[in-house]
Amino acid sequence: MKEATDVLKIVGIVLLVLFVLAVALPFVFTLLHIAVGFLVVLAITLIRVAIVVAIIYLIVVGIRAMLR
Repeated sequence: MKEATDVLKIVGIVLLVLFVLAVALPFVFTLLHIAVGFLVVLAITLIRVAIVVAIIYLIVVGIRAMLR
């Protein structure tokens, strides 16, 4: 009878793991999707800021060259 209870415990644990994976995996993928989206938006914003800084630098250098 002890083997039967051990087998039932193992089957219960396996079913619990499958249930947790079925429930938790979509949440993990959703959080991963949000994190990747945030990183993409952050990278795009950083590129835009770099472009604006480069344009301002070119304008300042051009004005300085014209005043010399």
